[in-house]
Amino acid sequence: MLLYSKPTNDNVVAAGVKEPCPESLDPAPVDTTAREQRYMSGQYFFEYLVVVSLKKSKEGAYEPQITYQFPKRDGMVRFQREEEEKTLKAITLFCFPEGISWAPLTEYHSETFSFVLTEIDGSRRNGYCRRLLPHGNGARPPEAFCIISRLACFGLFSKIFDEVEKRHQISMAMIYPFMQSLRETAFPAPGNTVKIKSFIPDKGTEIISLTRPLDSWLEHVDFRTLFRCLTNEEVVLVFAAAVMERRIVFIAVELSTLSQVIHAVAALLYPFTWQHTFISIVPEILIDVVMAPTPYLLGVQKRLMEQVTDQTDIGDEKSILPPKLQDEILQALRNRKEKATVEELNRVVSEAFLPFFVKTVGHFALYVTRNSSGQPGVFQSRAFYKVIKSKTTRHFVKKFLQTQMFDLFIQEVEQQPTSPQQGIFHKKIVEYQEQKKKEKAKRH
Repeated sequence: MLLYSKPTNDNVVAAGVKEPCPESLDPAPVDTTAREQRYMSGQYFFEYLVVVSLKKSKEGAYEPQITYQFPKRDGMVRFQREEEEKTLKAITLFCFPEGISWAPLTEYHSETFSFVLTEIDGSRRNGYCRRLLPHGNGARPPEAFCIISRLACFGLFSKIFDEVEKRHQISMAMIYPFMQSLRETAFPAPGNTVKIKSFIPDKGTEIISLTRPLDSWLEHVDFRTLFRCLTNEEVVLVFAAAVMERRIVFIAVELSTLSQVIHAVAALLYPFTWQHTFISIVPEILIDVVMAPTPYLLGVQKRLMEQVTDQTDIGDEKSILPPKLQDEILQALRNRKEKATVEELNRVVSEAFLPFFVKTVGHFALYVTRNSSGQPGVFQSRAFYKVIKSKTTRHFVKKFLQTQMFDLFIQEVEQQPTSPQQGIFHKKIVEYQEQKKKEKAKRH
């Protein structure tokens, strides 16, 4: 795997990285209170399940087309129909980003990956895709099963794909009742399980359990691929570039590698959210997006590498983060076990990166002034960074305050009432402040 980080001065840092073993699952962006509320009962698991097949055109090239869609949407007015057509066209592009360069195959390694569809208003829908070789004899092109959902929980949707694939081996007709049951089931709260009954010929009725992880802000993330691809030091450099909202390109052969890595990097930014262009797998037809002057996180297949790289100077990523805090991240990452489970690795990674934001900007709430008339608060940015004693940390924070991710974060804080904040970030801030009070009391 290769990584390219492009600062605003168009310099490029290129890190040659070991390609991971071809074992993969996939992961995307982070959790907020509003998103959490959408997850509660009444929210559909998914909007669409589609099958995208490669069909031969008159010119002899293979083009992706939707050959199955559930549910079918009837009774739409014209603009709704046009929007759906755009969505379905985008799905075919992301399921087969290689374009028309396909040939029939007798063997194909099944892979699962994800992508993000960004709406005009900035909201995001997640696409979960499993590509495999359809049943049959002789050489044939692969096909893709794709689920579109507002919900971000890769592990859970990967299990749903297992069930869809199992039924597809019997008959396409077996998929409908399972997906209908799923669509009628409310998405579980963090840590909870839903059970779905499904009938399979010769096996009878099966009970399928779908459990949502307790740490909901990490439920779309599997950090294993990121740390198979990059060293601890390289992950910290990527984190630094992302925090400063640089243009970052990831290059790999496997689609699943690209989507897992890019979603994992976005999760490192918690409690902040990447606000700019986010394409985990760039379709060949959209490759010119790498020329954009604005920040982006992009995943590009290795065969397109010549179109996205140049040989300019190395960037300044090593000097972005305060040295002491950078060393603390690396020290925490050394607690990683070689064969850690997803949950164990997620815990180690969150304990490495979340304290960075607690120590640099965790005092933000003290610098939002409010009046008694119920008007939005006002963030006192100058006083906020002036109070920081460390010169290197203060220098970093002054730059970080100019990013869009911090700006939108603090705007949400200003709009919130003064009621107690919740969530793991606030919990870690309270713990850190209590720890500092105890240390100060000991010194006196």
